Amino acid sequence: MAIIVDARGLSCPQPVLMTIGEIKKGSDDIEVLVDTETSKENVSRAATSHKCDVTDVTEEDNFFRIHIKRN
Repeated sequence: MAIIVDARGLSCPQPVLMTIGEIKKGSDDIEVLVDTETSKENVSRAATSHKCDVTDVTEEDNFFRIHIKRN
């Protein structure tokens, strides 16, 4: 089961910091919820820079769901 990081309503860098925090805890499967294109791009870039794969990005009702898996 994926860890859910709900960063909707937060501006950068907070969604990135929350995501990196979960990666550093050793979480292998993370879903991040953000509500801006900028946060989506920044979280995705941060995940790949921490050796994780962004396996799926979906747009739902006014937010994005980013699925991240550790390599």
